[in-house]
Amino acid sequence: MELDAEIARAALQEKTLQFAEFDTTTAWALGGLIKSVAEARGIAVAIDITLAGAPLFFYAMPGTNPGHSDWIRRKRNSVMRFFKSSHLVGLDTQKANTTLDARTGSTRAEYEAVGGSFPIRLRGSAAVIGAVTVSGLAPRADHMLVVTAIAQHLGIDPAPLALD
Repeated sequence: MELDAEIARAALQEKTLQFAEFDTTTAWALGGLIKSVAEARGIAVAIDITLAGAPLFFYAMPGTNPGHSDWIRRKRNSVMRFFKSSHLVGLDTQKANTTLDARTGSTRAEYEAVGGSFPIRLRGSAAVIGAVTVSGLAPRADHMLVVTAIAQHLGIDPAPLALD
């Protein structure tokens, strides 16, 4: 997908995939759904759902390693600083033909501008209240796993939101 088209699609994902409410029950259901989707695909990921700085769900599937937790932390930090998916942060950086560090002073030790973390927003609000993050696949695949699971959880057809 061409860069501008992918940026537009990622923005559409964020506009579409917003929650009526989000609490511990939502986090548990969504985390379990991501786990089930990953298991059905035969892939291993670590999953994190954080709301207002509080960890509500974490699961590291067999086949993941401790490094995945650090990737999750850095991707989630990007969502919480820039108020958009870590994938969209990376696309914006790519379009500007720069690095996140050069553009914002955000070091890779703390932030990661690759797919895998998606903002939690409530409908009607621009505020980002948390993030759903996975790590274990290629970044774009991490991103689409989260997008697909959120769409399924919300009862939305994920096909129009796909990047390919």
